[in-house]
Amino acid sequence: MSDFLLSRADAGEFRKRYRWLILITLLAFTTILIRLFQLQILSHKEYEGIARQNIVRRVSLTTTRGLIRDAYGQVLATNRPIYNAFIVPGRMMLSSSNSQYNLHSNQNESWARLTDILRLNPSERHQFEQKMKTACITQEERSPCWRSIVIREDLPRDIIAELKQYQSELPGVGVTSTLIRDYPYNHLAAHTIGYLSEINPETLSRFRPQGYEHWNEEEKKKTNPLAYELGDKLGVSGVEALAESFLRGQKGWEKRIIDARGRYRTGPEIERLLEAPIRSKAIAGKNIRLTLDIELEQAIEKAFAFFKRGAAVVVEVQTGRLLALYSKPDFDLNELSGGGGRNRIREAFQLLQSNPFYPMLDRTMSGTFHPGSVFKPFTALALLHDNLVKLEETVECKGSITLGHRIFRCSHIHGKMTLREALAQSCNVYFFKVAERAGMDRIAQVASSFGLGEKTGIGMNAEAAGRIPTRYWYNLKHPGQFRIGLTLNTSIGQGDTMITPLQMALAYAAIANGDTLYAPQIIRSIERNDGSIIQDFPPRVRAHLPFSAEHLEIIKDGLKEAVTSPKGTAYPMHALDLDIAGKTGTAQTGGTIIQNRNSKLFHEHRDHAWFAGFAPLKSPVIAVVVLLEHGGSGPRNAVPIAMRIFQDYFRLSSMRSHTSPSTSTPTTDINQNSKGSSWRDKGL
Repeated sequence: MSDFLLSRADAGEFRKRYRWLILITLLAFTTILIRLFQLQILSHKEYEGIARQNIVRRVSLTTTRGLIRDAYGQVLATNRPIYNAFIVPGRMMLSSSNSQYNLHSNQNESWARLTDILRLNPSERHQFEQKMKTACITQEERSPCWRSIVIREDLPRDIIAELKQYQSELPGVGVTSTLIRDYPYNHLAAHTIGYLSEINPETLSRFRPQGYEHWNEEEKKKTNPLAYELGDKLGVSGVEALAESFLRGQKGWEKRIIDARGRYRTGPEIERLLEAPIRSKAIAGKNIRLTLDIELEQAIEKAFAFFKRGAAVVVEVQTGRLLALYSKPDFDLNELSGGGGRNRIREAFQLLQSNPFYPMLDRTMSGTFHPGSVFKPFTALALLHDNLVKLEETVECKGSITLGHRIFRCSHIHGKMTLREALAQSCNVYFFKVAERAGMDRIAQVASSFGLGEKTGIGMNAEAAGRIPTRYWYNLKHPGQFRIGLTLNTSIGQGDTMITPLQMALAYAAIANGDTLYAPQIIRSIERNDGSIIQDFPPRVRAHLPFSAEHLEIIKDGLKEAVTSPKGTAYPMHALDLDIAGKTGTAQTGGTIIQNRNSKLFHEHRDHAWFAGFAPLKSPVIAVVVLLEHGGSGPRNAVPIAMRIFQDYFRLSSMRSHTSPSTSTPTTDINQNSKGSSWRDKGL
């Protein structure tokens, strides 16, 4: 009986424990169910979004950069496709027991074949072997080992054909196409057109500072409105930089699914995993039409054939539109465009930067030079405006004047000279004697009213300001040492007077039109592919001249006599019968005089040769400035070049008499709509 009661007690205890076990189990499952409900129902969208972020990538779609054309529709900058060979190291490499990736024994032959096809030298082969081993230092599926590495850029067609022929034997190898900039005229107008550079991490940090990834879209657009990314191309000089916001276009994007190895997956089933919108189309950049005339540039290049360094500017007198900006030496833009790969770009830059003639310097606006006698009209105008000289007053030139212990010389003994004659024959002594009446500050004030010694505001190529010295400037530089001789030097464009050829061209254009100093204009309009105009840029006025028409006519008469008078320094120009007015200049550079004319040093210390003028005199159309850096005599060397420029301009104008820049039909470019594509190792 007692055993029976004991067994009943044990059974009760067991049932009690069993009930607790069931209760605990129910509570556990209830907790799990509640958590599952929370995760799968309440927080479904949140965790689904996190999961999608792990497999969905937003890939940028490249845009097509706009074209650059000259005033008559000739293409100066376009795009062309190039083909680059790439390799996915993980497909060519295999892990070994020491957790290092090495070339698989069965792939040695494939690697050797690939290096032969790509014509890699031993140094390049070793470089890429090390690069692949570095990428594959771990076996993680998302390591750089499974990302493509470019082996060779800008492949010729024969290499592409070989890669296609042996693609089955080259695991992980493929060809991808991309667009690079192409410049049909190579070096011509290189400084004006400009070039692109690949964005590196340092440059990118200007557009995407620390914490950029966590900003909202509105903040990102303010700092990085053109959505730059690492590896994008950016205009860094010339019009390529000036019109970057128009030319670049807008990048698109699309969502893609990646697998565990970082490879993109495609197909209808895959796309169902993506939320709308799936993609946004890229918008091509706009085309730029310049005021530049490339045929005139070609003519100027021929005229400069026998000189190593110099510049020429041709500007429309009534608008400020720049028809030519020629700087020599120049450089081939295609050497910097990316064709041939990064190594070629690096080598090209090294050669350019080590060149003692500084070919990358835009001498039209970034180089400053002593103007010499082409500055004299502004000194003359200062005297006329303040009634400090009379028109028929004569000043005797005996070839020099002495001031203290210094002798200030003239090129000839001119005898008695009027203002007009002094301009025409470029008499230094005349200006030495009358410059004291105006003083340095008044001469500087008049020169500045024509924009000399100031940036023109063209907005490109690190424009230099130059300098028109004043007494204040000298007192800062040399306190208490100002001498009247400094004024004499300034009056003839010497001493510390420094200007750019662009400034001088705009100043002479203002003399020619008699009223207005225009801002320089290089971009004529923004256009669509069909040539229709999106935005037109009218001429911009910088200042209206405060000088009387009578005084400006006197200056013009002096410039005319320089061409028409047998004693004029530009007299050879009268043979053109183009009604030209102008002024020559032979500016001393301050170098040591070298007697041996055959030595290199002699040429490096010669004077700068100048010509500045306009035509036709009665109804001026263009102003022309020619500078020959260390070119010697202005009358002897600069005048013949200026003559050819005037001739070629009016010859081209006559040929185009029935065609204007605003109505010319743009040429068709087959590469404008070319898009980059990718040939993976599935097939070339």
